[in-house]
Amino acid sequence: MKKWFALLLAVSMLFTLSAGALAEGVTLKTVSSFAGTDASADAYTEILKAFEAETGNTVVDSSSTSDEAWKASVLNDFAAGNEPDVLFFFAASADSKPILDKVVPIEEINAAYPDLNLTENAVLTEDDGKIYAIPSRPFWEGLFVNTDLFEEYGLELPTDWAKLEAAVAKFNEVGIVPIAVSLSDIPHYIAEFAIIACGTPEEHMARPKSLEEVPDSWYEGMELIAKLYEMGAFAKDVNATTEAVTSQMFKDKKAAMQIDGSWFANGIPQSSMDTTIVIPFPTYAEDADPTAFIGGVSMGFYLTRKAWDDPEKRDEAVALLAYLTNADSAAKLGGYQFSGKLLESSYEMINNAKYMLSPFQDAMSKEARETWLLGCIASVADGSMSAQECWEKVMTISPVFGD
Repeated sequence: MKKWFALLLAVSMLFTLSAGALAEGVTLKTVSSFAGTDASADAYTEILKAFEAETGNTVVDSSSTSDEAWKASVLNDFAAGNEPDVLFFFAASADSKPILDKVVPIEEINAAYPDLNLTENAVLTEDDGKIYAIPSRPFWEGLFVNTDLFEEYGLELPTDWAKLEAAVAKFNEVGIVPIAVSLSDIPHYIAEFAIIACGTPEEHMARPKSLEEVPDSWYEGMELIAKLYEMGAFAKDVNATTEAVTSQMFKDKKAAMQIDGSWFANGIPQSSMDTTIVIPFPTYAEDADPTAFIGGVSMGFYLTRKAWDDPEKRDEAVALLAYLTNADSAAKLGGYQFSGKLLESSYEMINNAKYMLSPFQDAMSKEARETWLLGCIASVADGSMSAQECWEKVMTISPVFGD
């Protein structure tokens, strides 16, 4: 921390900030998804407090749990000119495109502050060839399993579809929710994996421009969600409950399985680290790859143009960006904070995979994604909309993928 304080002072002197200005400090605004049940929420708060203590600045944070409503609020604030100074948000996806003219390329920051040498990771290159975000929190997604529940009821782990169906039937019989999910709140995990289970990795990576180009496996994936619904794989209120409720059900052993990501693993109770594992979602179609999982780097820290163009804030905002992305902060915000069999199984899933796939919902336009996830999934599940009607509805939007 002392090293970063010294660096901050050097940057401040380089840009002729007076000692009085540093002592008085400035007020900086931040927004992130390190909030709610996120395992790094407390760490993020502590990092901001440490920055305040070392610099004399004040940080006003408005972070919230990442969901479709949060994404929309961030984009709405940018559109209205109410963006923060430093932002943690999605990058190199349809979500980031609307804000690129209001954030600063990392190369531009490095040119003005060469001593900082901020990370320019090609993974987050945007369509214009520039990198605007410093990556944090590489991720993976898979099927979380409470192995003690499977052992208690004499069930094999759900490594194939037949075993999954057997588990759903048994857990229904004993009053345990088979798969914890909210189709009205955060349905994208099961939507993506249902499609992966029904087709080839190449079909999952397709980016159709018209209804005629939509792969058959995308229809079959939606139908698979309806099949799971009919089997009783979800809680009875799956179309009305929230992700916070269903996740707690899994952690409390009231649900046997949950499809989620590495951030969820960070929140698993320490006492359950050896009775929780993560595995690929079982395949349904013969041509699907049983090792495929979703992963990558999808989020990072940005500096907004609004802060950059403010002579009173620029130095301090840049210093905050550097502070949030230094090695110490990165370990606290992006590193795995779990252990035991859960950690071992995550490595096994990654090391055995033939394909690590990017979430295609990240490549969809905001309107198309929300139509698919929030306007279709729950209705397809309960039978009030067909898979055909779902994709017809989505593919009438332009663009669905890219420009």
